[in-house]
Amino acid sequence: MFEDVVFRPRSGVATPTVDMRTTVLGQMIDIPMILAPIGSSRMFWPRGEAAAAAAAGKAGTIYTLSTLSGTRLEEVKAGTSGPCWYQLYLCGGRDVARASINRAAAAGYSALVVTIDTPVAGNRERDPRNGTKEIVSGNAFKMLPFVPHIASRPRWLWSFLADGGLMRFPNVVLPDGPMRYADVAAALEAAAVSFADLEWIRTTWRGKVIVKGVHTAEDARCAIEAGADALVVSNHGGRQLDTVAPTLRVLPEVVDAVAGRVEVLVDGGIRRGSDVVKALALGARAVLVGRAYAYGLAAAGERGVTQALDILTDGVRRTLKLLGCGAIRDLDRSIVEVPPHWRKFTGSS
Repeated sequence: MFEDVVFRPRSGVATPTVDMRTTVLGQMIDIPMILAPIGSSRMFWPRGEAAAAAAAGKAGTIYTLSTLSGTRLEEVKAGTSGPCWYQLYLCGGRDVARASINRAAAAGYSALVVTIDTPVAGNRERDPRNGTKEIVSGNAFKMLPFVPHIASRPRWLWSFLADGGLMRFPNVVLPDGPMRYADVAAALEAAAVSFADLEWIRTTWRGKVIVKGVHTAEDARCAIEAGADALVVSNHGGRQLDTVAPTLRVLPEVVDAVAGRVEVLVDGGIRRGSDVVKALALGARAVLVGRAYAYGLAAAGERGVTQALDILTDGVRRTLKLLGCGAIRDLDRSIVEVPPHWRKFTGSS
């Protein structure tokens, strides 16, 4: 989808330096990329959430911690020099969620990201093929067919076992202790979030609230009416509803509907610096990157996340120079051309 958008560069312009800083909810960040919430990052690398947060802080940007993480939210925040957001699922009900919100506030998280697009887990057909449910079941008989897959990665297996083995979710504390890994799908279905939930969430959380999972102008307006301070245009990495439009395509529709009342962020499919620039030109204040840094985390921990961010940052810088644009703040729709069939989304004549 990013390939469908083409640039209109201004040549013959000297840009010896470029300014990649931007502000999101009043927070200045050095690069326009925020680390998106990725559940179970501890499965990729020992205490993976803390490693990723540390890399984000050193890069001068924000890390977003998933509710479904394997590392305590206090440890994650303490391990980074940068700001952190906490992404909220209502797993375990309101009382359990309220307890985690209070912990996030006490630990110094600056914004709450409320995800609204998971009333049920999507039908992820790769999971049965990969034996995901069987591997985390704890049932040795069910796990047996997939032992060769695990044994083929001995270094990962050793680090996984050394880090405690199959994780629980320490930020979702149920009456009998932290939620077990195998409970995820059922917990999500029982914890569907509606715009009405923002009212009671705001009685507990006094900071900024970001609504993630907005995909239409109508939902953007509903989120604003419910009190959102910012929106994330997101289709959950394409893992929820099949054949939903790519986020870049609906981004201008949401930006136009918002009309500057709140800030708009976007995620989905960002793999290179030019993708970041296109999203910013179409109206996003910043982008959230997920898989792009998750690959780095799985390969080399904090160092891998740093390398992934460096690659994206270099790509943004190079693209801006080639466009003749000296600063992120100068990007607008005049530097891109979208396909004609997008016009109903962008509002173009």
